[in-house]
Amino acid sequence: MRAPEFWTRTDGYAGLVGSLLTPLGWAYGASVAYKAARARPYRARALVICVGNLSVGGTGKTPLAIVIARMLQEGGHHPVFLSRGYGGSKRGPLLVDARAMTAAEVGDEPLLLARHGSVIVARSRRAGARLAEQMNFDAIVMDDGHQNFALAKDLSLVVIDGEEGFGNGRLLPAGPLREPVAQGLGRADAVVVVGGSVPDLGGFGGVVLQSRLVADCEPWRGKRVVAFAGIGRPEKFFAAARACGVDLAACVAFPDHHPYTTTELSDLARRSKEHGAVLLTTEKDFARLMPEQRREVGIFAVEMRLADSQPLRRLLTRSRPRS
Repeated sequence: MRAPEFWTRTDGYAGLVGSLLTPLGWAYGASVAYKAARARPYRARALVICVGNLSVGGTGKTPLAIVIARMLQEGGHHPVFLSRGYGGSKRGPLLVDARAMTAAEVGDEPLLLARHGSVIVARSRRAGARLAEQMNFDAIVMDDGHQNFALAKDLSLVVIDGEEGFGNGRLLPAGPLREPVAQGLGRADAVVVVGGSVPDLGGFGGVVLQSRLVADCEPWRGKRVVAFAGIGRPEKFFAAARACGVDLAACVAFPDHHPYTTTELSDLARRSKEHGAVLLTTEKDFARLMPEQRREVGIFAVEMRLADSQPLRRLLTRSRPRS
């Protein structure tokens, strides 16, 4: 989804709309608390690490999940990513085969994650964890799932966009929050702030890590491109490309998780030719393209870098799977 303007605007109209929708937000937050209170989570034999957030939109969960999986591998673990497979038709549980499966089947994020390790897609996280156990994975990295209570978690990390913070501080649909900040952080072991500054965390007593997303600029510096993206905040991609010295002939934004049609890709290709440019998109968008659509599209790759990785490594070391 694209964030409504009234989530970030501060004028009277935005305040009025937010106030009118606030009671619905209270109900939304209460539903999360109700689910948490009534949950009977499955305790997997594998280590379960959840990477989640408190707000909708892209905050950097997937890049952090990739960092965590790499650290687990370095520590001798055999990890697997566990994803709901948002946008895909298959319910799972199933092991993703990136060579044979499409984003329409398993979602874009699982295909992106599959470039970095094994991925299980399962609408039922409990069923996904059981499949991971059957396949002898000893660590599960949940990409999203802070508001999902089907699995007991050994370590919960909340990712926060340091530039956006918590938006207007209201709950869906009045604002971007999935639950009250204090409620969500009460279940977190650590917070990872991506870019910007650390927002008011209301006395959160866990570990606070700072990070940034770093782009691979070299292939695109000075290149003339038509950039397109269907992610939570496409303007961040455009700004990052511009900061890399990319010559942006045009920027085209689509809704988050947008499934591209042949007509849309043909139109983008036509625009790039008119501008004497090439097409450029994000890794997640590239995963949603069909193989024949990818031939003329470049990837703007980014990775997460922690200001200090040792606190996260210590958290992972202390989080041991229960037998």
